[in-house]
Amino acid sequence: MVRRTESDEDSDERMAEAQPQIDSLQTAAADAEARAATARTELAAAKQARTSAEAQLAEVASGREAAEVELSRLRSDVEEVRTQLSEAAVKYREAKLSAAPEVPADLVPASESLAEIDEGFEAAQRVVGQLKERMAEERQSARVPVGSPTRRGAPDLSGLSAAEKIRVGLKELSEREGR
Repeated sequence: MVRRTESDEDSDERMAEAQPQIDSLQTAAADAEARAATARTELAAAKQARTSAEAQLAEVASGREAAEVELSRLRSDVEEVRTQLSEAAVKYREAKLSAAPEVPADLVPASESLAEIDEGFEAAQRVVGQLKERMAEERQSARVPVGSPTRRGAPDLSGLSAAEKIRVGLKELSEREGR
């Protein structure tokens, strides 16, 4: 038979005392492993979310660059249209003025708005019309009748013969030439 010694008994006691600690440590290790596995899963999900967010950010940045390029192009188009509108307004004003040469160019504003040009042109036409009316009234009031002036004191030759009328006419002619 095997004899147990005191040191074996001490060992068994210590082992019995250590067993709850070993069990506790094994439980803690299993918990730690489970938490580590959960942390690894969460880390993988966080890495995937980060990658997705970076891709979205790159897409947004690319979209922003495209939007800035489009905005720049639109601004350029708007400036070109403004220039064309300004040139068209100048040509429109010139065409209106050439169609009505009696309207002074100073009375029609040089504007980019066709409505302003039309309003100014209509106002200028009213002014020109009023001036024409006034000038016509002035001409009418200062009008002298057309024709030869009236004769003063002309003798009545109705009772004279043709030969006497000729003699009177030659006499008046010689008097006029003598003057």
